[in-house]
Formats: sequence, structure tokens, C-alpha cells
Amino acid sequence: ITFQHVTITAPGDSPNTDGIHIGRSTGVNIIDTGIKTGDDCVSIGDGSEQIHINGITCGPGHGISVGSLGRYPGEQPVSGIFVKNSTITGTMNGVRIKTWPASPAGTATDMHFEDITLDNVGNPILIDQKYCPWNQCTAQVPSLIKISNVSFRRIRGTSSTQVAVKLDCSPHYPCDKVEISDIDIAYHGAEGPATSSCTNIKPVISGKQNPAICANTTGSSRTQ
Repeated sequence: ITFQHVTITAPGDSPNTDGIHIGRSTGVNIIDTGIKTGDDCVSIGDGSEQIHINGITCGPGHGISVGSLGRYPGEQPVSGIFVKNSTITGTMNGVRIKTWPASPAGTATDMHFEDITLDNVGNPILIDQKYCPWNQCTAQVPSLIKISNVSFRRIRGTSSTQVAVKLDCSPHYPCDKVEISDIDIAYHGAEGPATSSCTNIKPVISGKQNPAICANTTGSSRTQ
């Protein structure tokens, strides 16, 4: 199925208004589409495979998200997610992968985010394996969703939060085979320049890196 030249609009403060939610689906294309909403512009749930998002404008909203994953038993693997040539403006998050703590075992792999332009975006690049809105989880128990084969390439623009790159992976399954290349994200707040935060991950880094990626990695990591 293909969505092309679609416009989706909801107030920026409207709750639970995902622009397009995908789940248990294979071969979905979203092309040249504009989404303004109060939740994720696009959310990609369990069982999604071969999802291609190209040329969308997102904002306001919560960004473009894989997940949340791992809240319920019996969820299906996620693989083959491609987000390219898109612009995100004034959102709470940019591109993110989110999984619940204390999750059943699962996998999310082959996810690629490339050529993304950011304008005043919170949490521009985010892997959050401690996703727990409204404290509806057992936060101290690690997520069992294994994240692997991920790339963030040529992502540039401005952040509304000082931590521009946050990669917070599970201590049980550290993120594996993550590539970060040509990142240039500026933050202009009083606290100082943009920073990154990395836990349980050791990504492959190449090209420009602003901010410096994983300069102070914590937790266990796996050599790529």
C-alpha cells in the first residue's frame, strides 16, 4: 500500500493523534506527505516489515517513531524500516526507536534513517529502551527487545534540547551494529553546545560528528 501526496492535520496539543500508524504490515510506502499532529507523525508498531518513508514533512508532533515495542506478549519482529529525505520541524522528538522495560523477548532490526533535516526538534536522534510513559512499567527490569543493524546518516539541523543524540540501550541486549555517520546538529541554549549520551552501545562512527558521538559511553557495549 502507498500513501502519496497526503496531508494529515491535527492540533499540536491533541493527544493520541498519530498521523499514520503501521503494524502487522509488509510493504507500506509513505511518499511526499505532510503530517501535522499532536502525537507521532508516523508510528511503526510490531510486525512491520519493509516500510519506506520518503519525502515527508513532520511537525508539530512527536516525530517519526519505531515503537513503542515490547509492551504486550506475542508481538512480532520489526525489520526493514527506511526513513529518508524528510524534514522534521518543531517536534518533541526527531527519529526514535522506543521499547518498554520488562518487555517480552523480541527483535527490531534493519532500520535506517538518512538525509533528515531538523528545525528546532527535541531529542533529534533517540534510542529509548526505557520508554515508560506515565510510569506504567517496571522500569528497573531491562527491555528484552534486541535492536540491531541500525544506521543514522546525514542528519542535520537544530535541536531544542541540549542532548541531541541519546542512545539508551538495554543492559540485557546492548544495541548491536549501529552506524552513525555525518551528523551535524546545533543547539543554541544557554547550557552550552549540543551533547550526546550513550548507554549500552558502541556504534560505528564516521564523517562529521556534531555533537561528538558517545564520547562518554556508559554501561556494557559490544564491539562492532
